[in-house]
Amino acid sequence: MKVAYVHDWLITRAGAEKVLEEMVKTVKADEIFTLFYKRESFKNSPISQFKITPSFLNRLPFVHKYYRSLLPFMPLAIEWFDLRGYDLVISSSHSVAKNVITLPHQTHICYCYTPMRYAWDLTHEYLKTLPPISKIFAHKILHDIRVWDYVSSSRVDVFIADSKIVAKRIKRYYNRDAVVIYPPVEVEKFKVGKGGDYFITVSRLVPYKKVDVIVSGFNELGLKLLVVGDGPEMGRIKKIAGKNVEILGWVEDKTLVELLSNARAFVYCAYEDFGISPVEAMASGLPVIAYGYGGVSETVVDGETGIFFYEQSPKALKEAVLKFLKVEDKFDRERIRMHSLNFGADVFREKFLNVVKSSVKFPL
Repeated sequence: MKVAYVHDWLITRAGAEKVLEEMVKTVKADEIFTLFYKRESFKNSPISQFKITPSFLNRLPFVHKYYRSLLPFMPLAIEWFDLRGYDLVISSSHSVAKNVITLPHQTHICYCYTPMRYAWDLTHEYLKTLPPISKIFAHKILHDIRVWDYVSSSRVDVFIADSKIVAKRIKRYYNRDAVVIYPPVEVEKFKVGKGGDYFITVSRLVPYKKVDVIVSGFNELGLKLLVVGDGPEMGRIKKIAGKNVEILGWVEDKTLVELLSNARAFVYCAYEDFGISPVEAMASGLPVIAYGYGGVSETVVDGETGIFFYEQSPKALKEAVLKFLKVEDKFDRERIRMHSLNFGADVFREKFLNVVKSSVKFPL
């Protein structure tokens, strides 16, 4: 049986690319198709072992600097791929990979991180960032993409969602059911320590992560907080941080493991479809104090592996931390780590393989 993978783009080795790595380890690829490919980013990745075919858009000069702006051309480019020689097509999609053209005798399984958000639930948030004239054209382009995206979603035989929240979006926008398989997390590289005197958050410093809310809350609490991560919000976060808040920036994996292992609890204020860092924190035995919506509501158990708050504000966060301080001794770090193992790579591979075996018309 010949297997083709289709991934939106291979520019940086981020969360979606790590999922793709686990998939190709489980069901080997004969070829990987992608809109854009930056070879140097994947030198040490299992992905580089396979034949990789980028789209014609990848030939544009300096395209890796502006590839996201080529959205209007992505439908044409993804449908350009000729997959007739393959029995099984597996798309790894948060944008257009799932919309490849497949034939009736082929099986198409899509691991969907989300329906493309700028065309669906984040349309108006995206449009408000544009000047008035551009907004008119963007409205028309996004409308056309929504129509195309809905119609072409019927080319998928089996949808896999990376969380229950994404499964609900798939149902709402495509009227399709989806199997939920959580993304693989490298839980085995983390360890349980004795705990220390500081709280910790690990995040890219971008607005929607709400690290400023965490820092403001801890400024008022006066408790020690370590902030790990980098990004465009770094300057602003440093300005508002009090003496009890230490901004560490990016750290190596070995250092991160030690920092998490010796922390008191993990703090998280973002709304994510899944959220890897809270699972990594639990793999280190840390209780997670988190904004209780999004993927974290599926991975953290309120009262057992963490404590939820339900408003992205310093006040709500402060109240959750004070609640944690009253029950801190009741959290069992080893039990928290055991819970995190439900999201390990081995669990992902087993569930993914089961879906493939139950879906394909040919023996693996």
